[in-house]
Amino acid sequence: MTKVSQSLTRLALNKFFKNKLAAICVCFVVLCGVIAVFGYGIAPDNSKNANQMHLEIHSKKPGFCVQLLSIPSQQKDAQSFFDKLLFGKENTTTEIPIQSFIIKGNKIEYLTYSDHQAKEIILPNTVKNPEKYIREKTFYFGTDKYGRDVLSRLLIGTRISFFIGFIAVFISLIIGISIGAIAGYFGGKVDAFIMWLINITWSIPTLLLVIAITLALGKGYWQVFIAVGLTMWVEVARVVRGQVMSVKQQPYVEAARALGFSNFRIVSKHILPNIMAPVIVISAANFAAAILIESGLSFLGIGAQPPTPSWGAMIKNHYNYIIIGKAYLAVIPGIAIMLLVMSFMLIGNALRDALDVKN
Repeated sequence: MTKVSQSLTRLALNKFFKNKLAAICVCFVVLCGVIAVFGYGIAPDNSKNANQMHLEIHSKKPGFCVQLLSIPSQQKDAQSFFDKLLFGKENTTTEIPIQSFIIKGNKIEYLTYSDHQAKEIILPNTVKNPEKYIREKTFYFGTDKYGRDVLSRLLIGTRISFFIGFIAVFISLIIGISIGAIAGYFGGKVDAFIMWLINITWSIPTLLLVIAITLALGKGYWQVFIAVGLTMWVEVARVVRGQVMSVKQQPYVEAARALGFSNFRIVSKHILPNIMAPVIVISAANFAAAILIESGLSFLGIGAQPPTPSWGAMIKNHYNYIIIGKAYLAVIPGIAIMLLVMSFMLIGNALRDALDVKN
């Protein structure tokens, strides 16, 4: 049985990866997963939440380049390497955009970027190379209205949009599979009660239900993760219920009952493994839906709270810039959402074709 199941799995995987577009989408999703975990290691601004502000250079176009004078703090860096990699560096450095500078011994004279004022900073006598405090930085995706690096916030914002899919789908699978299996297997009054509960939940608009749960749990991205997961179990439960009702009359289930196996073992060991194909497909669709719901909540201001970067919040903060010729501030995160959602939808379609035994 193990060899047969492995061969069937291999056949499904081969069929799936023959779809080149689906294979590209898998690579893109894996890339997003790596960025979600290790985004601070590759982001140009690796400060916590990519929140290094330069108000003098706000709303600059992609490719904007400027010289920055960095004034480090006297505080000692107590963060570990892994803490910086996973959660960002505590922002202890002051960065000042400048037009030009002159070094005179241990003194740096510079012109500020915005108002062209002449200022100076005196460095400690122990500093032998003052040039190291000045660097040229390119903002490849431009800067937002607070002068923050859009590329860095886009990379760090991947964490919210990506992990909400995993957590929300995980919660929805646990609840949906459990409730759907109970309803489909036992039937009768148990099925009638669960279907009544499902229909009540189904009749409430998803976004409205998420907003209600979010307001009850409080604002924040963990609350959003839980709220989205608690609203996505209904569709999983309906699919599992229908599949269980059609499978529980099969001869191998009757044989398991005749052997005296418990209901829990019959459902978990014999029924559920044979109905997971449609559940996997619906999980991919729910992953995409969770990303869209989180983006909508962040756009409404009840998702991830500032300064935590989120693609939906980035659109909310800059959608009014579209009419003043700086549409890229809202379009860039919008394209990121579109690509990630489309990738999961195409993966779901490819999984449906690969797991269809009729093809």
